[in-house]
Amino acid sequence: MTKHFIDFDNLSFEVLQDIIDCAIALKKQHNESAINNSLKNKTLAMIFDKSSTRTRVSFEAGMAQLGGHALFLSNNDIQLG
Repeated sequence: MTKHFIDFDNLSFEVLQDIIDCAIALKKQHNESAINNSLKNKTLAMIFDKSSTRTRVSFEAGMAQLGGHALFLSNNDIQLG
């Protein structure tokens, strides 16, 4: 089942702990130069309410390091309400 991360309010402590544990394991693999393609053939669409270059670039770099692709959609690219 697909789960979408919108904000921290919807996460239980256990789920948040699992996310942190996964991040620690991925960081360890990265530091040991292990190739990780866990997001191969996955695409992340980024839509920000407020423009954030640092956040956008961090997510783009993370997706690339894990074998995925990131798309940034600006307010001009989408037609929401």
